[in-house]
Amino acid sequence: MSRTVLVTGGTSGIGRAIAERFAADQAEVFITGRTPDTVEQTAKELEVHGVVCDASDAGQVEALAARLGELDVLVNAAGGLPQATSDEGSALAALLAQWHANLAQNLLTAVLTTASVQDKLTPGSTIISIGSIGAERRGGPYGAAKAAVGAWNASLSAELAPKGVTCNVISAGYIADTNFFHGQLSDDRRRALVEETHNKRPGTVDDIAQTAYFLASEGARHITGQTIHVNGGAYTTR
Repeated sequence: MSRTVLVTGGTSGIGRAIAERFAADQAEVFITGRTPDTVEQTAKELEVHGVVCDASDAGQVEALAARLGELDVLVNAAGGLPQATSDEGSALAALLAQWHANLAQNLLTAVLTTASVQDKLTPGSTIISIGSIGAERRGGPYGAAKAAVGAWNASLSAELAPKGVTCNVISAGYIADTNFFHGQLSDDRRRALVEETHNKRPGTVDDIAQTAYFLASEGARHITGQTIHVNGGAYTTR
């Protein structure tokens, strides 16, 4: 039977790769994004449903949920490094805005979306949230938000596991060919990130997509409340 899958932040990078993997399995896939043209184009290319939705906006998330019926897989992939919007105001005000932006984009997107569709999840369904190696290593406000995703996921798992729902976080290391660094990753920094890995290669969006696909499979039904590190061994490097 075909599954219904929702992937937030599904128009590029990791989210797009995950949506494409489930679509290849003949799932009915819904992707979200904030930019109408990008959502429309990606949905057409992947032959999935596209919904314009800022997952940090409660009203838009409620409207998204109202469009969905029963749901088998939820992937919270919306997030990233917020770009600075203004230099006005005090340094402390700018710091507050930076933290608010990181929490909104990387924690509250997952919390709001999950809460909005929780009653639509079927027995045997799966929630997957995309975390980051930055949650454990020099991640700043972005890493702190991703660490909070892990703590929230643990409590979510305890709540939903008795209902047959698994909840896990995929903690990604450096993943090439995404717009995470907004084109500002230097060659030296890239080489350093690759050198940290044991297998001496950058991660790929397909590495994360295949892990997500496994976590939503029958073979992963006893895996819940976990943070799965997908980083080529970089997390263990000191």
